[in-house]
Amino acid sequence: MYQGLLVMRKFLFVGITFAALLHFMLHIFVQKKTISTLPTDAVKEFKTCYNEKFRLILNMSEIDPFLCQDIRKQSVNLGSSKLDLPYGTRRAERFFDMALKNLPQCNLPEEIKNISCKKCVVVGNGGVLRNSSLGKKIDSYDIIIRMNDGPVLGYEDDVGQKTTFRLCYPESIFSHSLHYDPNTTVVLLMFKPHDVKWLSELLMHKRVSTYGFWRKPAMNLIYKPHQLRVLNPFILRQVSQNLLNFPISFPKTEKPKHPTTGIIAITLAFHICNEVHIAGFKYNLTSLNSTLHYYGNETMSVMAQNEYHNISAEQMFIRDLVEQKTIKNLT
Repeated sequence: MYQGLLVMRKFLFVGITFAALLHFMLHIFVQKKTISTLPTDAVKEFKTCYNEKFRLILNMSEIDPFLCQDIRKQSVNLGSSKLDLPYGTRRAERFFDMALKNLPQCNLPEEIKNISCKKCVVVGNGGVLRNSSLGKKIDSYDIIIRMNDGPVLGYEDDVGQKTTFRLCYPESIFSHSLHYDPNTTVVLLMFKPHDVKWLSELLMHKRVSTYGFWRKPAMNLIYKPHQLRVLNPFILRQVSQNLLNFPISFPKTEKPKHPTTGIIAITLAFHICNEVHIAGFKYNLTSLNSTLHYYGNETMSVMAQNEYHNISAEQMFIRDLVEQKTIKNLT
């Protein structure tokens, strides 16, 4: 009887293996058949648009880049509910609930969704853009991603004038109506519970508390609620731990390192774009008197003194992306 069971198990194993192989072959056949029935232009577009390198870098399937009202479900699925900000949502759920209830949109804008093969440029704020005359080139992209309070007005020849997405946080968001752009979607980065509380207070027209900020945050929103999105903390975790290989926890004697808005913007582009180019990401830390931004008078010494970022690690990561031809650097 024991031998009979062994024989039956062998037959069952062979049967399951054969069925799995047959299913795999059938899947490949159907996929090839489907692509072969597409028009030539559609096949060409499919091959051109799909970027396998981005998938390998992100090491995962697609995620929703922005938080929606079902944040608790999103957070549980991605493990964010077990982590505090900036890489999770724990201890800030109440503020997230209040803020997200007052944001009517949480997906990509329809006009962006409808672009079949998205060619994007991420525009940094580096001084290398000064006198670059890249404005027209930058404006030619489908999606233009900018960050923080890097101005467009007065610098159009070098940085262009269009902005699709602008990543910022409470201390770096524009608050003067002079900078308002009705065609811009603002992506808010939440690094601490105070940031989420700030957003909920502004959206609910409550008195805004300035406690807990390293610099006074914006006291009003110049953007309409439908223009606002909240970045999924999972993307920040992806940048910090998977791409830059920062440790999960830092010793008490060392300042915790967080990715810059620029490297976060590039990672967001990997999630929503098919082709990614960058401009304005060159920082020369060996020349402390060189210009930090394409605007203003700050020098590289300001960045060199910042203990919360690891610029060298980010520059090496970008260099590798360029050398591997995953992205293209316009500057």
